[in-house]
Amino acid sequence: MILGAFERMVAFRYLRARRQEGFVSVIAIFSLLGIALGVATLIIVMSVMNGFRGALLASILGLNGDLTIYAEHGPLTDFTKVAQKVKAVPGVQSAVPIVDGQVMATSGRDASGALVRGMSPEDLRRQKLVARHIIAGSLRNFGDDGIVLGWRLAQSLGVGVGGRVTLISSLGTPTVFGTMPRLKTYHVVALFNVGMYQYDSSFLYAPLKAAQLFFETGKGVTGLQVLVGNPDRARAVEARLAAALGPHFRIVDWQQANFSLFRAVEIERNVMFLILTLIILVAAFNIISSMIMMVKDKGRDIAILRTMGASRAMILRIFMLSGASIGIVGTVFGLVLGILFTENIEAIRDFIQNLIGTNLFSAEIYFFTRIPAQIDPNEVVAVVVMALLLSFLATLYPSWRAARLDPVEALRYE
Repeated sequence: MILGAFERMVAFRYLRARRQEGFVSVIAIFSLLGIALGVATLIIVMSVMNGFRGALLASILGLNGDLTIYAEHGPLTDFTKVAQKVKAVPGVQSAVPIVDGQVMATSGRDASGALVRGMSPEDLRRQKLVARHIIAGSLRNFGDDGIVLGWRLAQSLGVGVGGRVTLISSLGTPTVFGTMPRLKTYHVVALFNVGMYQYDSSFLYAPLKAAQLFFETGKGVTGLQVLVGNPDRARAVEARLAAALGPHFRIVDWQQANFSLFRAVEIERNVMFLILTLIILVAAFNIISSMIMMVKDKGRDIAILRTMGASRAMILRIFMLSGASIGIVGTVFGLVLGILFTENIEAIRDFIQNLIGTNLFSAEIYFFTRIPAQIDPNEVVAVVVMALLLSFLATLYPSWRAARLDPVEALRYE
């Protein structure tokens, strides 16, 4: 065995400091807590960042698809044949025609800007993100002049299922008296709540034919929404689509459409990992200081052990085990704390909010109505390995100093 019973006994005994050596023990406890808090904080923050990115990606792709195909100029005409070509490309799961347009939505007493998305009733029912999050009404009534609103948009307009909403387009209709604003009144058949503030507060769905009529696209659409199943394969499928459709089409993938948003999330994630790693690094320095003080305090004991036959390697292993034990216990404690906190983060948030009476996670600021958290086992393993490695490296210098201690010099003034 690398560590004998004698070495383990001495190492663990040194960690239980006597009354006159209490300061060394206090530093060791703070080092252990520093490692634990560093590991727990890293796991919690990285899990929240992963959850935020995953929820953001799921919401964006669930509503907008992995790829969107536009005509080079104007509406996409003859979209049925184009959709057939798109579906024949390997990797494509579906191609849904859509009509998008910006409007002012008003209920008579309140108004709000909104994004109208025209989609056939069958395609909307197949869109799982919306279909599974209907909180009022039913998609069975979606059609003709029936529209589906985000619940926050409905709140801002002061309407519910059965209410009426008038849409006003910025694209006016020319008349002999000048350009008149284009408007049409629809009735609300359902409300959805996808959990992302941006969509719940500004999105509404209209039947495809009604949207084509309102935005005057004729028999064309503004684009085709393409799903490929795996977002990471979108670029490869995009290249195949470009080859199959030719040069008269413009293809935009989800990364291009949301580049700045996901880039900001990725940069913030990396910076947070670097900053929080410093907590573990500071705790490792505390281990170094506590071990150096222990070596100074145990100089007489080291000299006696050496005169009794203990080798320098044994002394080295004793102090390495003492220091590494602090890191191991702290890492395990931090791992358990981090996972438990992450798994119950919503309950903890609700408890703190009820305690202080303040909203800690405003949907208007953070996009989501709940804190998303997703534990990545690979990241957890990386954090644990890093903490253990830093703890082990922190013990090397003090242990080497203890092993190099000359027994004669240590006992000279005793």
